[in-house]
Amino acid sequence: MSVPEELLSILVCPQCHRPVRPEGEELVCTGCGLRYPVRDGIPVMLPEEARPPAAGGA
Repeated sequence: MSVPEELLSILVCPQCHRPVRPEGEELVCTGCGLRYPVRDGIPVMLPEEARPPAAGGA
């Protein structure tokens, strides 16, 4: 994934306002576990575009 570290350091989940971490081609919320897609290097931080947490928690 090619999201710059400076951007990752300021991005937060729009649902719970916790930081996100990269995982594959998604950004995963460290709080609620929502998984936001990254398309062409651009994080899509819209709750309606997010996938629910993976089985087993965030």
